[in-house]
Amino acid sequence: MLYLLTVIPETILDGDGIRYSIYLAGCGHACPGCHNPLSWSPRAGEPLTEEKITTIIGEIKGNSLLDGVTFSGGDPFYNPTDFGPFLKRVREETGQNIWCYTGYLYEKLLEDSERAPLLEWIDVLVDGPFVKQSYDPTLSFRGSSNQRILYLKAEREV
Repeated sequence: MLYLLTVIPETILDGDGIRYSIYLAGCGHACPGCHNPLSWSPRAGEPLTEEKITTIIGEIKGNSLLDGVTFSGGDPFYNPTDFGPFLKRVREETGQNIWCYTGYLYEKLLEDSERAPLLEWIDVLVDGPFVKQSYDPTLSFRGSSNQRILYLKAEREV
């Protein structure tokens, strides 16, 4: 089961445009200097129930100002078995552009038979662990200079 840390219904910090950000619990990277170490626990926050999923999708569909949805955490890829169906459902039911933050490198995700299929539903991946020595507050949408913004799909009309 996924656990939800929080949602931010409208933010400009987690990707291009106005985004609905979903923060999921669980992270195995334990990056020194992480801004949210409480998110590492896979049981932090509240269980992501069917009722909560329906509410989230309704909020996304009901906001015509949104440019997309962002998944962050923790690390959404921490629990790929449960994240996959949720990710797919958000994409299919909202039609929104999807950004996803992960501490995994893209190349490692491609090699992972559980995680690689999830990339199909993601437009933009921000990959790589946070590296305290590479922290740069001037970067857009990243915390450290080693992290990459990877456009997995061409921007699409919604």
